[in-house]
Amino acid sequence: MKKINSAFISVFNKENLEPLVSLLLKLNIKLYSSGGTKIALEKLGCKVTSVEDITQYPSILGGRVKTLHPKVFGGILNRRDKKSDSEDLEKYDIPSFDLVIVDLYPFEDTVKNNANEDEIIEKIDIGGISLIRAAAKNYKDVMIIPCKELIPNCTSIIEKNNGFSSLEERLFFAKKAFEISSHYDTNIFSWLSNNSDESLKISISESKILRYGENPHQKGIYYGKLNEVFKKLNGKEISYNNLLDIDAAINLINDCKEPTFAILKHNNTCGIAIDKSVLKAWDKALAGDPISAFGGILITNQEIDYDVANSINKLFFEIILSPKYTTESLEILKSKKNRIILKINDLSLNDKNQYRSILTGILAQEKDILIDKEENLEKITKLKPSKSQIEDLLFASTICKHTKSNAIVLVKNKQLIGIGCGQTSRIDALKQAIEKAKKFKFDLKNSVMASDAFFPFPDCIEIAAKENISAVIQPGGSINDKLSIDSCNKNNISMVLTKTRHFKH
Repeated sequence: MKKINSAFISVFNKENLEPLVSLLLKLNIKLYSSGGTKIALEKLGCKVTSVEDITQYPSILGGRVKTLHPKVFGGILNRRDKKSDSEDLEKYDIPSFDLVIVDLYPFEDTVKNNANEDEIIEKIDIGGISLIRAAAKNYKDVMIIPCKELIPNCTSIIEKNNGFSSLEERLFFAKKAFEISSHYDTNIFSWLSNNSDESLKISISESKILRYGENPHQKGIYYGKLNEVFKKLNGKEISYNNLLDIDAAINLINDCKEPTFAILKHNNTCGIAIDKSVLKAWDKALAGDPISAFGGILITNQEIDYDVANSINKLFFEIILSPKYTTESLEILKSKKNRIILKINDLSLNDKNQYRSILTGILAQEKDILIDKEENLEKITKLKPSKSQIEDLLFASTICKHTKSNAIVLVKNKQLIGIGCGQTSRIDALKQAIEKAKKFKFDLKNSVMASDAFFPFPDCIEIAAKENISAVIQPGGSINDKLSIDSCNKNNISMVLTKTRHFKH
């Protein structure tokens, strides 16, 4: 244990200092500070020695330089068990600091608030980050408190230990200090480089340990702020696999602008429908594949009311997501204590990039935020699709975008009626979709088909024609596009090209 005899305090945010300062005064711990922090401490009744009195040098360059001095850093970095260090302190009249409390200029918040370049640059902390690093480096002798959030922890420890700190406690704060400094530097680099492709720097300060990973023998951790995405209203702990499904569900529903209800299983859609009535949308979504819906994840962009909740409650499912629930609906849904109920925040997941770890590195790509729109469609067959067919085609294309490749999606009257996903052959994907539709008694006549990539041969068109599928949407781009177009014309099928591929591997 080491006794704290002196403390150096220099903070941007001066809130919540009083409890700690009162304790330091009670324990007769000598205080050193500078500028605005010194004024704040004196208002709390503290006797404070200023940095200027130590260094015999004023704050210069508009406050850019005030603590960067050997008499400050010598007081932090001196090793108490090194005789030569003690001699240097005595020779140059340098005080020793046992506790350093510093926070950083709010660089990240300044960038978020769309400040101008000069304002942002002035929020790049130099003295503060140097003080933090120095104190953390010398954790064997010095306790560093690198942010205002840790001040209560510090207060509790000092009070518990009656003015002493243990090596374990100092090490804990040192690790926190370097976590904060690395996060700070990463944000500065990202801003200066404007997210350059030269190197990848990612820093996420929040984490949540999950029950396990994809399987029970794998460790799982989520890094990020889940509370920015949703509010949990009920249920058991959210698992690794739950989060994968939640991500897939939210990305899907964000692309649906009309009232929509969807059911997902293992990141793929097994039921989805559009309808002005949420209850009807739910019924139609469930009808798409009531077997796969068991144990799935439910999501809608509409409010869940009593009638919808009462109908949903008959099904076993893991998770439900909605932007709003009525009081009555929550009472029903909460009847299953383990059922996870999430309230979606008003947000769009417009992250610029997606990342995937592979081999010994990381793949990065821009997020696919494009949505196929009518004005961008190329109507390339003799028979042109009707207005209602266009609506179904675009809906099918949206579903297809969020389905594992190779993917084929069948839609009729804004209802998913068949889906083939994750197949090695596009023909197999189509056959799977048709089989699904027939299994649940859907009439394929006048349905539409979406493909996530072009048709290299006309075989899928020929199969679709035999099942009376009336319209097709696909990216196009094959050297054999004409063969598929000719097949559509021959079979009186309309086809549109999006000219945008949405692969999802």
